[in-house]
Parts: sequence; C-alpha cells; structure tokens
Amino acid sequence: MTGSGSWRNWAGNQRATGVDVVHPSGADEIAAALRRAAATGRRVRPVGSGHSFTAIARPDDVQLVLDRHAGLVDVDDAGLVTVQAGMPLHRLNVELAARGWALTNLGDIDRQTVSGALSTGTHGTGARFGGLATQIRALELVLADGSRLRCSADEHPDVFAAARVGLGALGVIDTVTLQAEPAFALRAEERPARLGELLDGFEEFMSSTDHVEFYWFPHTDRCLTKRNTRLPPGAELEPLPRWRAVWEDEVLSNAVFAGVVAAGRRVPALIPPLAAVSARALGARTWTDASHRVFVSRRRVRFVEMEYAVPRDAAPAVLAELHRVATAGEFRAAFPVEVRVAAADDIAPSTASGRDTAYIAAHVPARTDPGSWFAALESVAGSVGGRPHWGKLHGLDVDALRSRYPRFDEFTALRARLDPAGVLGNAHLDRVLGPVAG
Repeated sequence: MTGSGSWRNWAGNQRATGVDVVHPSGADEIAAALRRAAATGRRVRPVGSGHSFTAIARPDDVQLVLDRHAGLVDVDDAGLVTVQAGMPLHRLNVELAARGWALTNLGDIDRQTVSGALSTGTHGTGARFGGLATQIRALELVLADGSRLRCSADEHPDVFAAARVGLGALGVIDTVTLQAEPAFALRAEERPARLGELLDGFEEFMSSTDHVEFYWFPHTDRCLTKRNTRLPPGAELEPLPRWRAVWEDEVLSNAVFAGVVAAGRRVPALIPPLAAVSARALGARTWTDASHRVFVSRRRVRFVEMEYAVPRDAAPAVLAELHRVATAGEFRAAFPVEVRVAAADDIAPSTASGRDTAYIAAHVPARTDPGSWFAALESVAGSVGGRPHWGKLHGLDVDALRSRYPRFDEFTALRARLDPAGVLGNAHLDRVLGPVAG
C-alpha cells in the first residue's frame, strides 16, 4: 500500500510533508520499494512508532511504515523468538507472557517497534545487563538493492556486529530473533533519597540489585529511587492495588504532573517550587509483578529528550555539575533527570560499546526550547567522552561522533559496502555518519 502524505513523530518535533509513504507487507514488498527508490535516485527511511526525538526516521523522499509487517513468526522451546520488524514491544511482551517467556531487560517505554528500539540502541537499566540489542541472536535484512541477508554470530558476523544497532542505515530489518528467558517476576521498591548520598555511593547503589535507576528533581536535592529485584520461578505476585496504581501512576505521575508542566510553561519562576512539590508527592512503595509490567511506565505527558551515555565512574561528577547548573538558575527544568546503568557490550555503534556505562537523560516539555539545559548536559557529558543516544536530541556531527566511538569507521565502511548509493539515507544520517562514500 502506497500513498503520498505527511508524518510527525510522537513528540511532534520532527515532521515531513509531501513524501511517499509505503506500508509494505512482507519482505518482497520491502524489497520492491527499495528497488523502485534506487532506480529513481530516491532515498528511503524505515520508521516504527516515531518515538525517536532526532530526525533519524524523517524521510527525504520515501518512508517505509512497517505497521503491516508486524507479526510473531515463531517462539521455540529454547525461548528464541522471531518477530517481524514492525511488532511493537508492548504486543511482544504480551505474546511472550502468554507462552511463559519474557525479555531479559526492557526500557521504561514499550510503544516502540522492535526494529526501531533495537536500531537506535534502546536500553533499560542494570549493572550486569546490556541494552536490548544484546538479546539479538539473528537478523534478516533487506538490503538497499532488494537482496536479503541473514546475519548472526556465525553468518556474516561482521554485519551482525554492527547491525544490532544499525540505525536503519545498513538495511531494512525483515525479522529479528531474540533470546527470551522463562517468565519472571520483579520485586519493585521505590524510595525517596537525597542526591548527595546517591552520588557518594553511586557504584554501590546502582549495583545493589538487578535493575536500579533513580530520578533527580532539578532545583532540589531530592530523588526517587527504583530498585527492581529478579525473583525465582513461582514467586507470588503482589501487584499494587488497582486504586493505588491509578492514583499514583495515572493521577500523580501523569495528570497532576501535566498540570505542573503547564503551570511552569506559563510562569517559569514557579518551576523550582513545583519541582519540590513533585519530588515530595511520590513516596515509598513496594510491590511484585510480572517483569514487563514493572519495567514499563506510562508516559502520557509529551516531551523531548537528550540522553548521554558516559563512563560509569564519571557519572557522579556529571550529575554534580548539572546540579550546580540547576541551582545557579541557568535553566528551569520541570522534568526529573533519569539515571540508569548498563554493562559494556561488543556492538560497534552501541552507546555502551566497550565500556560499562551510565545513562543521564534530561527532558523538557514538547514544543519547548531546551536551551541551556540540554547544552549543559551535552557539554558536561562531552568532557568525559559521552555518547548521545541515537534516537534522542544532540548537536554532534560525524567528526565529533567519530572521536567518541573507536569502531566508528568500521560501521561507516560497512554501510558503504551494503548501501553504496546511499538509498537508506536522509539529511540526519548525512550529518551524523557523513555521506556514503561507496
């Protein structure tokens, strides 16, 4: 199915008009769309659910929307699950749970498609756990010339080493095979804390259980910590009572917070006192539930985001400097700063490639100029070799990114080999990867 139309991402900060929009069903239709574009000198971008804040999915000419290529292909007895690229994570989680399986780790949003989340390096948190791409065991790609390539650790391992976080620049994902594990429960513990104590004992706290993160409320020293502990098979579930989940996760975390954001946009001077109110509103709680229901949170207030991956031991200094910036009043930030960790991996364009990593994410309301707040994070993170999330806002170009990634040229050389005409490109990839040099 093909038509002409417009597109905007979830946050509304990326838009395109007058482009050809193709909804392929199956690998043959994906291949045909790529061959047509190549024959006419047009460029193609695949897109999932539009949850990236950068222009990585914004098409110059043709956009492949994978909503008709979104089925579950297979789940075998060893937990290898194969899905088509457009399958949303929230649907995959339900399909796996019904069969007694679960993904090892997840981010806190599940609206992305599998291919979109993997291609941009989406991650959760956990000092011993890698990002979602580390769960990949095989990929089927449709290359720019319409040919197909299967890659894994044993088949075309050079492609597999990069395509797990491929930015949609090496080929269009047809199917992906992930390693799931037997379904498990998490005991979730949320507690208030002070920023100073978390920075003083950062490594100990972030590795104190399986999946740890915290939210720091700028203009205060207050934080909300989240510690999720994996439980043995058969553990009894004790989810939050329905009334409490609705009150805290829908009313306080979304409806009331939306009011706080709106008030801060009208009167910026209110943001610091409102931040203190927000920090105090969310208190201690403990519950146990299926892993995918604990990992994921509802995000109904729209925002734009910048996230930097920094060496884990550098995170306390980065956060301390951001606290100084916020205290000095250089920018008023209504959203909390999210702090997570991940283990090093061996994926060339991964933000955790070759080093244990901490992730520091700043947010501002959608349709808001992030101004000096994002600039401060980018500057401070850059001073320690920080790498920006591929799907979140940043100001770096190919020269700056090459200096942050030891294997950057390995990725761009592979791109030139697989797509020498630059069919799978756009203006954004020209900026962050450079034009294809085939």
